[in-house]
Amino acid sequence: MMKGQMNSSDGKAVVVTGCSSGIGRQVAVTLAENGFLVFATVRKESDAETLKSLGLPSLVPVCPLDLANLEHIDNALSSISAELRKRQKNGLDVLINNAGGGAPAPVEWIDLQEFHRELKARVLGSTAMAQAFLPLLREAGGRIIWIMTPALIPTPYVSMIHACDFAVNCIVRTLDIELKSSPVSNIMIRCGGIRTPAGLRTVQDVEALLQKIPPERAVLYEKALREWALEMEKFDRKRTAPDKVAAVVLKALLVRKPRRRYSVGYMSRAAALLEKFPQPVTNWILRKRV
Repeated sequence: MMKGQMNSSDGKAVVVTGCSSGIGRQVAVTLAENGFLVFATVRKESDAETLKSLGLPSLVPVCPLDLANLEHIDNALSSISAELRKRQKNGLDVLINNAGGGAPAPVEWIDLQEFHRELKARVLGSTAMAQAFLPLLREAGGRIIWIMTPALIPTPYVSMIHACDFAVNCIVRTLDIELKSSPVSNIMIRCGGIRTPAGLRTVQDVEALLQKIPPERAVLYEKALREWALEMEKFDRKRTAPDKVAAVVLKALLVRKPRRRYSVGYMSRAAALLEKFPQPVTNWILRKRV
């Protein structure tokens, strides 16, 4: 199969990370319902059982896979490779790197242990997944889809999330250049506001953060953080349902020549527009939010 020739879902094999909830779960279910063989990775056995209970024969939970634990990746690769051979599949058609989290905080008060875990999961883990599965992807002439935020603008209080995606953006674009003679293509799906469990906890997360900061220093951020959290409550009401992301993923897999970058979700196009402005202009706009 030559690069860009996937135009049928019939039995194509897909690995999706982070399928316990939100975008990952919706993508896995949508692809399974549309004829793909989906290996849906989760960290907890209870989440694997929940996926099994959906009764979709082409949805195969893989557990445990915690991307912050790189040893899990080798075990997942072995089990998925064995299942592909059992089903007489030639390689892997799609890897979808989706797993990740993060919490709001000003840079001065980022929980470094939590940040370390996010860096391991979202940067090292997703890179390790690409490294591990590239031989299988080459065999099938497959695609890697990277689900991320619009990461190239300095959005206040969410640098833990966006810094990871900024790094992944660089890795994806570099990898795509390095794989120019390979049948494997890289596709970024950059999400704006999506309605997921993690995306609807802003006020609670901010209050929890303010309880951790010493009062004499919390005063430096308290007013701005609470105002920002209230603005985010309005934002949350306009978030896009995760099935819209799944629809874009499905489209990117079924077209013969997919774009290298898709945008989906509330305010995703506005974020893409901000990237085109000179940096001082972007910074001026975003400073008005704090």
